Amino acid sequence: MQRTTQAQQHQSLGKTLKDLLGTENQRGLSIQEITTAVGEKGFGLLLVVLSLPSALPVPAPGYSTPFGIVIALVALQLSFSRRTLWLPRMLANIRIKPKLAHSMLSSASNFLLKIEHYIKPRQRWIRSRLGQLGLSIVIIIMAFLMMLPVPLTNTFPAIVIFIIGVGLAEEDGLLALGAFFIGCFALFLYAGIIYLVLTQGAEAIEPIRDLIKSFLSIS
Repeated sequence: MQRTTQAQQHQSLGKTLKDLLGTENQRGLSIQEITTAVGEKGFGLLLVVLSLPSALPVPAPGYSTPFGIVIALVALQLSFSRRTLWLPRMLANIRIKPKLAHSMLSSASNFLLKIEHYIKPRQRWIRSRLGQLGLSIVIIIMAFLMMLPVPLTNTFPAIVIFIIGVGLAEEDGLLALGAFFIGCFALFLYAGIIYLVLTQGAEAIEPIRDLIKSFLSIS
């Protein structure tokens, strides 16, 4: 009976994101409203939502930098095992435009609902102090890479943050570990990009941008 009650109380991440759509108003979702609505899934779900504008192949100019700053602050507080999130009012009041909020939450919730049977609590070391510290370092690095002023190259770091957020929200240590190694690969990739820009100029990364456009089917 207790097991059944616990199963009923647990809500999938995809369903939680879909429920967030119901909290929208005409001005769109604010970060403060998202923070209030995440409930038991805490910082992990917040990372998922904040990474979406850059992780999804939808037009979302202007969000990478402010959201990257918020993500870094979330990760910093996660590393200290805080249970509640503090954000400066200026950042907490940032709003996602209604059309973008609906598009990104719908896309992400539909995707997660399709794959949720692969996501489950396992290797719960991610909730240990050491586990959260290691993931926080990767998240902070990815947040700064996400803020680089290079069009389209913020997608990869945002996807890493998205996967780590899912792992944290669902206590899936295996998924979070996979994202950790993807993040390490992304770090080497971006080190190469920065080296190319410094040595050969911004035009040297045009082939990389074209490859990302082709991969994401962006015209």
